[in-house]
Amino acid sequence: MKQAREPRVPQTITVYTDYKSPYAYLAKDLAYALEDSRDIVIDWLPYTLAIPDFLGSARVDETGSVVEQDRTPHQWRRVRYSYMDARRYANARGLVIRGTQKIWDTSLAGTALLWAKQSDRDAFRRFHDLTFERFWQRQLDIEDVAVLESVLDEAGVPTNGFEAYVTGEGRMEHDNARAAAEDGGVFGVPMFVLDGELFWGREHLDLICTRLDATGIHAR
Repeated sequence: MKQAREPRVPQTITVYTDYKSPYAYLAKDLAYALEDSRDIVIDWLPYTLAIPDFLGSARVDETGSVVEQDRTPHQWRRVRYSYMDARRYANARGLVIRGTQKIWDTSLAGTALLWAKQSDRDAFRRFHDLTFERFWQRQLDIEDVAVLESVLDEAGVPTNGFEAYVTGEGRMEHDNARAAAEDGGVFGVPMFVLDGELFWGREHLDLICTRLDATGIHAR
């Protein structure tokens, strides 16, 4: 009598993300498609970017006029190019990316992501989608716990205990995840991690698929 085979454990790919990154927004649906097409699991983790450390800081008013800034000309060129580049890809997919008026602290939203992961995948994705979409339409105060809780509720993620979580255990989980990411070499988002190998940016998804094919994890 043949012995029954153990069911295959799906391959896990870790994806580090940050809601204030337009490139992370553009990678989100592509990561969903990868997960839906193969026997893999995407493990979403927050990596809250410290943008002033490498791009300086700035604040603009409703008209786009700079009212406060601490950037070199080189940093301004990089920022302006990044928004232009992100918008051309977003426009092709019907997504809206409006430049932010300041550099937001997305650590609360990253902690909310960890909370949403405890729910089912569909509810998590609804939260993830709503947060990205509304933030980049300038319709979401991503630094407000009550606002994030309302998005969780709308997405179908239970919220009982959320407020205590984001100021206690959840904040520790967020900070520990960020520290572990940096220990593993992570420096930006979106960052895909497959078998300890880092792939920065959605443009590497074809290579990731090649790696998966080589291990027998083919598209369905």
